Amino acid sequence: MEITASLQELDKVVSSLNGVLPENAIVFLRGDLAAGKTTLTQAIAKARGVEGEVTSPTFSLQHCYGEGLYHYDLYRLDHEEFMQMGLFEEFEKPGWHMVEWGGDALKTFLEGVGYNVAMIEIEPCDGKRKYTIEY
Repeated sequence: MEITASLQELDKVVSSLNGVLPENAIVFLRGDLAAGKTTLTQAIAKARGVEGEVTSPTFSLQHCYGEGLYHYDLYRLDHEEFMQMGLFEEFEKPGWHMVEWGGDALKTFLEGVGYNVAMIEIEPCDGKRKYTIEY
């Protein structure tokens, strides 16, 4: 599925995600720096009634936004480091797990052990963003 949306139209993307993703999913967010990965997570949090600031967990690796929304930034971690830190166990918590900079090895592993894994590729497109959603 592809959706092109401006920042003001992100509710359209969130609505589509709510329609296709299961209640429990690990969502890999792919895109260049400043593509809008955290911005999409902010829109999801807002739609779920999360109050307060939603930021990229660049240094803390994970932020939890209420019940059922988790946000990871794995920019500095490879698959083995992620597993050694015990972060894998966090995926057992119910809800959506938004993963920025997750590698292919982690994605393949998670799919192999039966998790619901989705991929959202975010690309700039004529002043908007194109969201390619694979589930």
